[in-house]
Amino acid sequence: MFYKRPKFWVALALFILISFLLLALAAGLWIASLDVSELENPLVQPTVIYDKDGNKVSQLSSSKIEPISINEVPLHTRQAIIAVEDRRFYEHRGVDVWSILRALVRDLKSGDFSEGGSTITQQLAKNMFLYADKTLERKLKEAGYALKIELTLSKDEILEAYLNHIYFGEGRWGIQNAARFYFGKNVQDLSLDESAILAGLLKAPSIYSPLNSQEKAIARRDTVLSLMREQEYISEEEYLNAKAKPLTLGKGPEEELSGKYAPYVDYVIEEAIARYGYTQDQILSSGLQIYTQMDQSVQQAAEDVYKDDSFFPPSVSDQMVQSGIAIIDQHTGGIRGLVGYRGKSLFRQFNHATQLKRQPGSVLKPLSVYGPALEQGYNPYSTLYDGELNIDGYQPRNWDYQTRGYVTLQEAIRNSWNIPAVWLLNEIGIDSGVNFVQRAGIPLTKDDYNLSLALGALTEGVSPLQMAQAYSSFANLGLMHEAHAISKITTANGQKVALAEPQTVTVTDPHSAYTMTLLLKNAVENGTGKNAYVGRPTAGKTGSVELPPLEEFAGINKGVKDVWFAGYTPELTAAVWMGYDKTDRDHYLTISGGSGPAVVFREILSRALANTPVTTFDVPSGYKYFTDPSIWEEDDDKNNRNKDKRDKKDRKDRKDKRKDRGRFDRFDDFWDDFFNGWSP
Repeated sequence: MFYKRPKFWVALALFILISFLLLALAAGLWIASLDVSELENPLVQPTVIYDKDGNKVSQLSSSKIEPISINEVPLHTRQAIIAVEDRRFYEHRGVDVWSILRALVRDLKSGDFSEGGSTITQQLAKNMFLYADKTLERKLKEAGYALKIELTLSKDEILEAYLNHIYFGEGRWGIQNAARFYFGKNVQDLSLDESAILAGLLKAPSIYSPLNSQEKAIARRDTVLSLMREQEYISEEEYLNAKAKPLTLGKGPEEELSGKYAPYVDYVIEEAIARYGYTQDQILSSGLQIYTQMDQSVQQAAEDVYKDDSFFPPSVSDQMVQSGIAIIDQHTGGIRGLVGYRGKSLFRQFNHATQLKRQPGSVLKPLSVYGPALEQGYNPYSTLYDGELNIDGYQPRNWDYQTRGYVTLQEAIRNSWNIPAVWLLNEIGIDSGVNFVQRAGIPLTKDDYNLSLALGALTEGVSPLQMAQAYSSFANLGLMHEAHAISKITTANGQKVALAEPQTVTVTDPHSAYTMTLLLKNAVENGTGKNAYVGRPTAGKTGSVELPPLEEFAGINKGVKDVWFAGYTPELTAAVWMGYDKTDRDHYLTISGGSGPAVVFREILSRALANTPVTTFDVPSGYKYFTDPSIWEEDDDKNNRNKDKRDKKDRKDRKDKRKDRGRFDRFDDFWDDFFNGWSP
């Protein structure tokens, strides 16, 4: 009887099986080694904010959690959370393969890869044990922790931990705090429609907060109710009754999120999310140590001014005139101070200093017209056209409805005249203006490639932070450092997890930048920016944006939509915007950029720099100052007049001498006078 060798496929199968068993064993041992004991403690470490000198200035914490047991949470509240966050929560073991595949299919169909596949257990693991780096390793760790949590805790214990740790917006952690804040009641008293509101917040608390937009909150609530009906948690009748109920908010506790300098800290959170990949939950609950570029004297000055209504135009009763300011150190790009709103402070409310997008008006002229013109050889005394202008149907007009024939470039900037700016952009080429603006960090669309770029009529607009960053290139002799608030982030024990690496861009050459500084300094000292003078060398530009040419604004002779001032001293660069969030016939401004924003700029920087020695702007090596040609003409006229006087006196003296001379002497004098320009 002959022995038959196993076939190849049998050996391969055995190899795969053994490899799989070994891999499973290794994975099991790794999962078993993971420590999830922290879940037994609902309190978290505070996140600490430091200023540029390493001083502790603010603190964020979710330690105000009021722990609740799962039995205190109504069944319909739990079901609302599960329906919208993890419909197969009670079926999977921590990682839901079917949900991941379903999310992947949706991503492939939509092409935006925005779908998620994380379970409630994975979300809990991510918030409790991991940082927000977007790597495969982190996703594998997340899955491993989720499996370990499922082996350690029951489903109800996992859901309880999740409900106690999740963030519901407006500085409220845990479902008990959320119930009290939004509805003024304990969690056990929540109705079905209220539970759906809270469940809907989890996807994006700042967007679906009923304090920010009741319309969006209700729409999101209805989505949650629809999912509950679809998953048979509620009946059709319960769905319709809950959907029909109006949104009624309670009177919850009014205490603010702990910590000082909320306007600046709001942006720190925004930057940590956008640049370093953290989630808001992690920032507020992971015990991070965030070191920033804040200067307390600058930030405090900004907040004090923004709390004083006397520096802002009167508001209409139903809507406040809003404003935002960003103040940066042009030598580093560090954001020294920032305020993004007026009025009541809410956690992470809309930030007019960083999130606003409005047309900049004339504050863009130095970037879109005059900066590139200086690069092409124009100087402060170059002559620009200021008459009736029609370029392919585009007919700009000056703010005073006057023309002057010809003006110098310096006069055009000083008085913020529009026609010379448009004419000059047409002369140097639109591409030159586009290129300069983009180099300065301001994004443009194809629709901006036209002559209206000269007047700051952008499609998408800019924020004060973007404008301050762009102007910092002039203040720093052409070199622009990327504006940033965060210097570094460490764990509670000092392990560095993020380090700022701001980019540096050469926007223009040092000589052109300094010439622009002289031009903008003249605009402050003698032009439209006079109200911005800080009591030390100050350069800057005003801007006003007219009301849209709509029938709604017909008959309004004096009114603007947005007003700006962007400027700098040798120490700081800042940009200020003012306007209404919603501009209509009842909500518009009647001030200019040279009044409101310029005054705010002056007040904040003069206070912030009160104890700083006065210095002058740096002058680039080898810089040659331009001289006004009219001065030379005046000097020539004066010299000619003096020469005529001297010649007349010389002729008189010679005539007197001839009386006492002989004929030959007079003959010699005749030729002397002849060669000296004498005429009888």
